[in-house]
Amino acid sequence: MNLSLRKIDFTSFKTILIAALVIRIIAAIFSKGYGMHDDHFVIIETASSWSDGIDNSGWLSWSEQSIGKPQGHSFTYVGINYLLFKALKMIGIHDPQLLMLFNRFFHAFLSLLVVYFGIKITTKISSKKNAIIVGWLLAFLWVMPFLSVRNLVEMTSMPFLIWGSWMLLKEEKNKNFLIAGLLIGVAISFRYQIAIFAIAIAAYYFFNWRFKSCFYFCIGVILMFSATQGIVDFIVWGYPFAEFIGYATYNMNEGTQYLPNQNYLMYFLVLMGVMLFPLGILMMIGFFKTWKTQTLLFLPTLAFILFHTFYPNRQERFVLTIVPYFIILGVVGFDKIRQKIFWDKTWKTSMLIFWILNIPIMLFLTLTYTKMSRVEAMYALYGNKMKGEKILLEGSRETKPSMMPQFYANSWDCKFTERLDTTQLLDVVEGSKYDYIFFFGEEKLKERIDSYKRINPQIHLIKKCFPSTLDEILRKMNHHNTNQYIEVWKTK
Repeated sequence: MNLSLRKIDFTSFKTILIAALVIRIIAAIFSKGYGMHDDHFVIIETASSWSDGIDNSGWLSWSEQSIGKPQGHSFTYVGINYLLFKALKMIGIHDPQLLMLFNRFFHAFLSLLVVYFGIKITTKISSKKNAIIVGWLLAFLWVMPFLSVRNLVEMTSMPFLIWGSWMLLKEEKNKNFLIAGLLIGVAISFRYQIAIFAIAIAAYYFFNWRFKSCFYFCIGVILMFSATQGIVDFIVWGYPFAEFIGYATYNMNEGTQYLPNQNYLMYFLVLMGVMLFPLGILMMIGFFKTWKTQTLLFLPTLAFILFHTFYPNRQERFVLTIVPYFIILGVVGFDKIRQKIFWDKTWKTSMLIFWILNIPIMLFLTLTYTKMSRVEAMYALYGNKMKGEKILLEGSRETKPSMMPQFYANSWDCKFTERLDTTQLLDVVEGSKYDYIFFFGEEKLKERIDSYKRINPQIHLIKKCFPSTLDEILRKMNHHNTNQYIEVWKTK
């Protein structure tokens, strides 16, 4: 084993890319489920329902389920997932778990672009030595394999953004600026906030009197955004940029009231935290060291952080998009400081501590099935050949019912009723009949089940659905994470 490791060239970019691919394939296979609300209910439920001819989220103006007005969701990334699901179903793949396996494989391969162009950018602006460090960090950073196979727009916009940045740095022909604009335009179509990044790039060229570069870049962004947001929205709503206008209107009127956070250092702390202590501190020092030498990358990255810092709605995941830039600039910037013996030793010690902590955390996350009990509970219904299942979510004790992912049951017309406390009738609405009862939580579980057996002796257990280790940890850390044990019972 030791001899085999010695034969591996850890300084080879090819080795880094192969390692990055392998760990992402492992994540695609084992890291099932979903991370949070947006990566499943906004993306997967919407796209998959479209592929079945149903508008479960009510986004389409012509559907029976339509909400009747734009909700501020870009169709671009959801549309890509729709095409993927549609293609898989056309060749006979309908099992939800298998559909998501292929979906995660697709995202695993897409995320390799981040590692590849991260290496190329670092080689261009610094050295091969620093490019090797950046490559391994992007390949194996504890959050990257796990999040790279998720459906978060903060992550899926990343490959196009960093690819576009590489095209800017090439500076070979005017067409590269146009291509960069087109690629970053795709990233903006995935996630509107990336427009701040693009505006900062345009400002950099404009105030450096590079008007031609600025022009070609802006044309690329405008063309791509117009194609993906103007034309598509016109088809859906009858006028261009409908969803973008809806997004802007919502955030001006209501977005500022959502999850307010007064910690103005939050995103800087998140970036340092992602790199773990003490390496994160050194990376932040290195990042700010590049403000003069690498302004083209530093300025839009800082602008992106500051925009989210001063906007009232702050969530940690919002900053994930620029993690590769923080890594690149952190490594390149601190390299200048490392010329002194003390700082070189500090860097090497910090890097050693980072890898000792990072590897086990990365492996744990890469093998973790998140929101496991919810997914397995709904998947227990897949293939039951029923239509319009009536499901009672019984959460009358210590834990309340969670929003259930209908995708995994492949049932878009099932009806949910919640029983939230013991003051309610067992059937909630007198005389209601249910096909399934989902019992949430283990507190007085036998007593609750027995009470339903008395009114319906035919009920029988279908499946016990346990939360994963990570789900349990998160629940203990914050009771708002409703990653509870669930039992699925059939009523007849």
